[in-house]
Amino acid sequence: MADSTPLTRAEVAAMIDHTLLAPDATPADVAALVDEARALGVLAICVSPSMLPVRAPGLVVATVAGFPSGKHHSLVKGAEARLAVEQGAAEVDMVIDVGAALAGAYTEVLADIVTVREAVGDRAVLKVIIESAALPDAAIVEVCRVAERAGADFVKTSTGFHPAGGASVHAVELMARTVGGRLGVKASGGIRTAEAAAALIAAGATRLGLSKSSAVLDGFAP
Repeated sequence: MADSTPLTRAEVAAMIDHTLLAPDATPADVAALVDEARALGVLAICVSPSMLPVRAPGLVVATVAGFPSGKHHSLVKGAEARLAVEQGAAEVDMVIDVGAALAGAYTEVLADIVTVREAVGDRAVLKVIIESAALPDAAIVEVCRVAERAGADFVKTSTGFHPAGGASVHAVELMARTVGGRLGVKASGGIRTAEAAAALIAAGATRLGLSKSSAVLDGFAP
């Protein structure tokens, strides 16, 4: 960050997608997530599409598409995203086909993202999950460029489910440098401390995906 002033708890909370994507999540768990999100003052909640619609006044509702593998057909991702928006989601975090990126098939990655962008139109913010821990630097750069060309609003590091790992300072720096402020950068996956969150924000993250939001926020001054 250009400004070295310490971040406040409220400033960090305003960047958080408070997330519950566990496969065994129940409606009661989602209700508890909403209550906790309100108490913490975070920006958004992020839940699985099957849990929609969610009543969460005052909070942005986000969901996922093609999650967590990215190996769904592009038309399925598009249909999933469209239905989610119809059920009240304001933001969609889609997963690319990581294998296509690793193979250098960036035209396929572009088509995948365009399909989802066209499915939701301008009715939702589109974040593109690239699984940065699974990609070499050159692929991270190229996928970020492709996401921008496809009309994405954010690039996002990770699902949090890939064995290669989650967000890293290096990946966020690379992503932020590539999109140059034209897109947002969401860091997600394995962020459990205030120190980790602060480092990722300093590297260029403009949004954080957290499941341990309370513990992270407790490390920031009011």
